[in-house]
Amino acid sequence: MGPIWRGGRGGEPDLLASCYRKSLELAVAHALSSIAFPAISCGAYGFPLHLAVPIAVASVRAFPQLDAFAQIVFACANHEVLTAYQAALAAK
Repeated sequence: MGPIWRGGRGGEPDLLASCYRKSLELAVAHALSSIAFPAISCGAYGFPLHLAVPIAVASVRAFPQLDAFAQIVFACANHEVLTAYQAALAAK
């Protein structure tokens, strides 16, 4: 469960980044070699996609044990989400 968007003044970006980090930490703790993420908080919780996707990508890229994973999937429910992830992944 991700943070509910309340305009960005309630620490939502940090909370969202924490969701990704904690999920990756749990996956490592359970010796998982792959994990899939939806666009956390971007649906009913209202987190703006253009803000959430770069946070997701940066959080995963910065994870210290990234090499523990054979595969990390960003599951995209529609073309808008796919386009946002493609742009964020292309950016360095």
